[in-house]
Amino acid sequence: MQRLLRYGAGALSYAELLQVVLSAGDEPIGFELVSEYKSLGTIARAGLIELQTFNGIGQQRAARLQATFELGKRLAKELPTDRPQVRSPSEIAQLFMPEMSLLEQEQMRILLLDTKNRVAGIVTAYQGSVHTTVIRIAELFREAIRRNVPSIALVHNHPSGDATPSPEDCSITREVVKAGALLDIEIIDHIVIGDHGRFVSLKERGLGF
Repeated sequence: MQRLLRYGAGALSYAELLQVVLSAGDEPIGFELVSEYKSLGTIARAGLIELQTFNGIGQQRAARLQATFELGKRLAKELPTDRPQVRSPSEIAQLFMPEMSLLEQEQMRILLLDTKNRVAGIVTAYQGSVHTTVIRIAELFREAIRRNVPSIALVHNHPSGDATPSPEDCSITREVVKAGALLDIEIIDHIVIGDHGRFVSLKERGLGF
């Protein structure tokens, strides 16, 4: 707590921030959590009952942790009022990573962009298995057509944490790029989100583009 008051929250490590959230004092619970679970994403995905089995975490502390992570997810959904402009794959990834790297299920989201690559909206197109036999390409363009935006980006997560694109990811990208050409909607990228800040741009790797 003293370090936070002196230097600000940004100077604290994950473990130190968890210490503050849990009001742990001299109990090294935050450090032990990070040592055991390895990442914030893994801790965030732990259920209420699972957290209570960890030494030093009872019902109240487990509930406090879950509430903290839920606030983080909701904050990540709130886009700035000035509509951010994306100019690179990393900027697209940063818009989604705080929330999508923590998801237990795979999701496909569509980033809608205006003529200056400013964010015009975000749509969750699919949840569950992002697979060519499940996805209807027309659904990915529905909101883009309705809002008459000139370009979109596809973003989906790998709950395993490995951001390496699968053959299915490449296949979906090829189909979407073809459809976009017919609809005069540019596909600026397809980003795969992993954990620990990892992501892959299929466009940078020439996969499907």
